[in-house]
Amino acid sequence: MVETRFTGRSQQKSYYLVYGSIREGLNLKEVRVNECYCMKGRKQKISKDTYQQTDRPEAEGYAGGQTFIWITENNLTNTDQLKYGLLEQILSPTNLNQAFKRVRSNKGSGGIDKMEVESLKDYLVANKEELVTSILGGRFRPNPVRRVEIPKDTGKKRQLGIPTVVDRVVQQAITQVLSPIYERQFSTSSYGFRPKRNAHQALNKCKTHITAGYKYAVDMDLEKFFDTVNQSKLIEVLSRRVKDGRVISLIHKYLNAGVVVRNKFEETKVGVPQGGPLSPLLSNIMLNELDKELEKRGHRFIRYADDLVILCKSKRSAERTLANIIPYIEDNLFLKVNREKTRVAYISEVKFLGYSFYVKRGEGRLRVHPKSIAKLKERIKTLTSRSNGWGNAKRKEALRQYVTGWVNYFKLADMKTLLPRVDEWYRRRLRMIIWKQWKRIRTRLRNLIKLGIAKHKAWEYANTRKGYWRTAYSPILTRSITNDRLKQAGYIFFTDYYRKVNGIN
Repeated sequence: MVETRFTGRSQQKSYYLVYGSIREGLNLKEVRVNECYCMKGRKQKISKDTYQQTDRPEAEGYAGGQTFIWITENNLTNTDQLKYGLLEQILSPTNLNQAFKRVRSNKGSGGIDKMEVESLKDYLVANKEELVTSILGGRFRPNPVRRVEIPKDTGKKRQLGIPTVVDRVVQQAITQVLSPIYERQFSTSSYGFRPKRNAHQALNKCKTHITAGYKYAVDMDLEKFFDTVNQSKLIEVLSRRVKDGRVISLIHKYLNAGVVVRNKFEETKVGVPQGGPLSPLLSNIMLNELDKELEKRGHRFIRYADDLVILCKSKRSAERTLANIIPYIEDNLFLKVNREKTRVAYISEVKFLGYSFYVKRGEGRLRVHPKSIAKLKERIKTLTSRSNGWGNAKRKEALRQYVTGWVNYFKLADMKTLLPRVDEWYRRRLRMIIWKQWKRIRTRLRNLIKLGIAKHKAWEYANTRKGYWRTAYSPILTRSITNDRLKQAGYIFFTDYYRKVNGIN
């Protein structure tokens, strides 16, 4: 039996609290029990001193020994209990300084006020106090975001909203404080925009489920998720955890800040502007409701931001899961399901985070999806264009960055036969560029002789009337501009770097 002793100011009589029940004679007006004492899984640390503490606020109506408790999220967000609330934590100098450094390191373009990141430090030094005061006083009004449209693979455009650099600092400060609070609530099957979690972990989890026999997938597509989020529902979900109304109000102001499209202001009654530091966290908070529902129903799923795949053991089970989860998404979360793209399919037909899946000897394996390969070739074509005006040094650096980045992302896939074919096509593109750079017959003759071609053969090759692409695959260049010479020139290739990353000899 656990006992905790309380001593009142006017009485010396002791009272005991035993398993939450109050024994005889206890006057609740004289003794106030901190509500955090009764929290499950939390113990209260009680000071042995009975004198008044001066470094912490005293509980209302209690003038006896001050009790110290471990601070929890509920304490931080309840401004009725603490003078130092969640908003004050967001606006603390340390947190704002960290937010500023993060925004500065991320760089990016400016918003509608045209202030760039380079000017942010000077602005904050001169206006930080005014900014903090206006937020605390409720007078702060965020600027509308600048609308930018990014082309998608499907030919459509993704709408991004670029906040001003000052608004990005405030949003980053909010994110830094709210993220640890919500991180404990998020599902273990959610991997997008979370600390110490990434796409590779999500893909490895998919492999684990496939190996366990879950070979049919519900490939879920939420139609324009960031543009269709119901703001009232999002605020309701936020309010369950965040009890500081000032923080809720500040977030609501960002949601309603509006956008500027071609110098024309438009209101934003729905959606979360995609592009600011706060939008990834808000999307995870909203979709965590879906995660909890799927866990409640016992489904195996993997979610990365708004990309969701639910794995089942049979096609019939997957179809039943899809039919049952759509009403919850549309009627409870007020989100739209794209029925044209949402489907039930065998795992080899699914595209998730650029990868596809297959089974080999009962084990789930990864490979690069055909659409990702097509996108790779389009990008290489752009970087090896014969008419972009780039010099060789700039082209080599751009190709090096793309090849290393692509391989580091797709290194989990089995592609030992894919990459040699890609490299063969890629080297042909390089030879085509070099052949065009030589232009004149005498330049081609001189360079071919330098590369070891006999003079009479070099003269024949230099006078060829074949086109650039055909010449790049002919003995004219395959014998002179060899693979080794391209490597010596500083070009990096997919197969070589893939072997290096995966430790393959």
